[in-house]
Amino acid sequence: MTERAIPEQYLDGYARILAEVSATGRRLTREEIESRRTLGERAADAGHGLRDLVGAHLAAARAAWPDVPGSADSTLAAVQQVVDAFAEGYEGAQRLAVRQEEAARREFIDDLLYGRSDLGRLAERAERFGLRLSHAHAVAVAQGPAAYDEASAVPRQVEQALIARFGDRDVLLTTKDGRLLCIAPGHEHEVLPYFAKQAHAATDGGRVVIGRPQAGPGGVVQSYEEALSALEMAERLGLDDPVLRATDLLVYPVLTRDRQAMADLVAHTLGPLTTARGGAHPLLDTLTVYFDSGCVAAEAARRLSLSVRAMTYRLDRIHQLTGANPADPAHRYMLQTAVIGARLLDWPAVEL
Repeated sequence: MTERAIPEQYLDGYARILAEVSATGRRLTREEIESRRTLGERAADAGHGLRDLVGAHLAAARAAWPDVPGSADSTLAAVQQVVDAFAEGYEGAQRLAVRQEEAARREFIDDLLYGRSDLGRLAERAERFGLRLSHAHAVAVAQGPAAYDEASAVPRQVEQALIARFGDRDVLLTTKDGRLLCIAPGHEHEVLPYFAKQAHAATDGGRVVIGRPQAGPGGVVQSYEEALSALEMAERLGLDDPVLRATDLLVYPVLTRDRQAMADLVAHTLGPLTTARGGAHPLLDTLTVYFDSGCVAAEAARRLSLSVRAMTYRLDRIHQLTGANPADPAHRYMLQTAVIGARLLDWPAVEL
């Protein structure tokens, strides 16, 4: 936009003010300053650039200068007052527009992730934020040591990295309940892994879970809920991987679908460990590390900072108490399933 494209209405009364101030040496009145603020607000609402608007004011001052007989100092002071009041109104209108945009964005995100609002209306609103809900979308959720909102430095840092790498690919980055969320089209397979890498680094080692692509207007909330559930499950299981895919954790919801059956398995299989000296925790941790080590006693002993002899003693003690031998393939599946169930149910900290 050039200076000549600025409508004259935003310079209304400007030449008269300069002429009077130059002739009398007075400062602008309160009403004149307020009128400049109002014009600045209107110009911002109309979408004109502040640089072009300031240029138009300076050009108008130059054009009026030969007809101004008074002090140059008074005239320049008036130009400064006019531009300052005009810019104040312009910036105020922009701040209000930003707040309104943030509120609309937050309302849209809440409706989208909670499955509220009419799906047709939701799809229309989504296009404003670059999402086409008729297509499949996937959601990645990142959780760090701190809670984040959209004004935090971390989301801005991750968003800048995404824009630099992918440009405009209908990707929406936002925050929800202190976590970072990235919503991307299901066919853009590189976006969410890259987001996960950036979010893991920006959150000082936070964990990221990538949900599966889901189709349709409700696909975003389905993928989000799946990623959120997988994130909670990863925390309960104490998984070390910084980046996980919900696809790789599908077996765990299957195991806990019948909670009562899983509770019965844990109680029947691992319940006798509570009679050991020191309670069930040490032996349960032993089983957990043993299975995570591929059932290699020497590796499990190293991870637990035990001697192989002490590790073997613990495994024998577990066999004695439960009647199931961790080293026996016939018993291993039942024990390992029970250990996973104990971690998911937070046993023995929580009674079954």
